[in-house]
Amino acid sequence: MLEVDLHHSFGGFTLEARFQAPPGVTVLFGRSGSGKTTIVNAVAGLLTPDEGRIAAGEWVLLDTARGIRLKPHRRRLGYIFQEGRLFPHLTVRQNLGYGAWFAPKDAPREDLGRVVELLGVGHLLDRRPGALSGGEKQRVAIGRALLSSPRLILADEPLAALDEARKAEILPYFERLRDEVSVPILYVSHSASEVARLATTVVALDAGKVIRQGTASEILGDPSVLPAGAREAGAVLTATVAAHHPDGLTELSAGGTPLFLPHIAQPLGSQIRVRIAAHDVILARGRPENLSALNILRGTVKEIRSGEGPGAIVALDTPGGRVLARITRRSVAALGLAPGVTAHAVVKTVSVAPGDIGAGGGHA
Repeated sequence: MLEVDLHHSFGGFTLEARFQAPPGVTVLFGRSGSGKTTIVNAVAGLLTPDEGRIAAGEWVLLDTARGIRLKPHRRRLGYIFQEGRLFPHLTVRQNLGYGAWFAPKDAPREDLGRVVELLGVGHLLDRRPGALSGGEKQRVAIGRALLSSPRLILADEPLAALDEARKAEILPYFERLRDEVSVPILYVSHSASEVARLATTVVALDAGKVIRQGTASEILGDPSVLPAGAREAGAVLTATVAAHHPDGLTELSAGGTPLFLPHIAQPLGSQIRVRIAAHDVILARGRPENLSALNILRGTVKEIRSGEGPGAIVALDTPGGRVLARITRRSVAALGLAPGVTAHAVVKTVSVAPGDIGAGGGHA
């Protein structure tokens, strides 16, 4: 359990952040300027806060009250930046070896072959960074961080500099890190899709303060803590791959309810995370018929939140998990929606973006 308690002021900005990061991927989530990178730099030792303590059990990185300030190179951290920052004169193999060269002799070591297989970089080993795509560079940077035998991996918006195609390439590797590597990851992001797919725990930040901590489904389901408010609200469901159909659709089972999505390249029985944006959900009181939409989830209205404008967020508890719908207050009134009322959520198969579908990771 990583414990972070920081107080720091500079340039008119004050950071007062306190949270605990359990094993897995802890995402620091918030708009630009909320303090995410400042926290990561404090953990890395690149910034010394006015006051603070950073520790994982008996391993203390910083304790200003006791005068403990470990130098960055003694913190046993792997840092993945927005850009790969590989050595251009070294091959991929040599860049990976550079991480291993810094690993303490008595530290548990990752096997080079396993890391190469995990990240799919075997065919790149003899190339130099200049011959790699942005996504390939990031995969090598991840490998270099892993091979340094870190106690903690820091990832500061590692996908921000990539286009959508390269992001889609990299996200599955971070999912594998979360599920197959025991090293905790502190991950900075302002992307709801990344949070939905990767997070074990989310720490939501605003103006230098922690405003909420919870699971991806809890945080993404609360418009009050989202950088873009209700526009980013959505549900994160955990489902199992039940069937692959010849017409190109994959059938998931979400709490026994079928959910059809475009083909997902995962074997039967695999666990999947699916983010369904609230603005893509239509509600009906009775079960609708003769629709082109394939996904109809029956549930009970749990909560209705009205905003300052004409919109409202309706939370519907279904067997597959909580689904959110962003509709108008006029529609809420016309349908007679209220807590305890039965309703049906309608979701088009093609409305779920590929980037909102992720593998593994347990409960979201």
